[in-house]
Amino acid sequence: MTADQHLAQWRRDAAAPFEGWDFAYLDGRFEEAEPPWTYLALARAAAAAALDILDVATGGGEIFASLAPFPGRATAVEGFVPNLPVARRRLEPLGVAVFQGNTGSGMPFDDGAFDLVLNRHGGFRAAEMARILKPGGVFLSQQVGGDNLADLTAAFGADLPYPDNTLGRVAEAFTALGFQVRRAEAWRGPVTFADVGAVVYFLKAIPWVVSGFDLDRHLEPLRALQARLDAGQPLRFTYTRFLIEAVKT
Repeated sequence: MTADQHLAQWRRDAAAPFEGWDFAYLDGRFEEAEPPWTYLALARAAAAAALDILDVATGGGEIFASLAPFPGRATAVEGFVPNLPVARRRLEPLGVAVFQGNTGSGMPFDDGAFDLVLNRHGGFRAAEMARILKPGGVFLSQQVGGDNLADLTAAFGADLPYPDNTLGRVAEAFTALGFQVRRAEAWRGPVTFADVGAVVYFLKAIPWVVSGFDLDRHLEPLRALQARLDAGQPLRFTYTRFLIEAVKT
């Protein structure tokens, strides 16, 4: 492909729709390694033993919906307004009430309302999780590490968006609130993009990876990635994830 053809494809990728947390558009164009634990299996086992469940930062409800049917009351909260109708269409037929709420500043729930809080890759504040959990309640989360995709971010000369989101800091915050940290694991692994257009779509879909990402403004680093690919070097970058399970005592 010529440079103009590459640019035309990148524009198509930048304009492609993205809804909820669905990356089906990139099927066959990127490959992700997975942590040694399976979040879905852990969440499903925890949900089977819980009567009042909350999914924090549910996105479009894709992950939470896969845990249905629920044994008791199931609730989801999402702070990104465009995701709310997507989550409601998916979750309300399953009996899940979906609320809008800021997981950092506060959520519209009573103290001690839940015996299980789930969170996959969403923001949260430990003190707010402590407030809404019952004594003996469990917080289970798979988080994106603060240095996630640091190599991709650096290729665009950008700063890491959440450098303080580390396993050590999160475990320390829960411990200080009197929780028992029952499980804490960290992992690093590769994600590989088949073409630069896949990177473009990914960065448009997740705009905080490279803050202010814009195709025209970032043409130079995108062309550098294309040169790297043309030289036979894979577009491989580094995911970081961590798992935490904490019990309110």
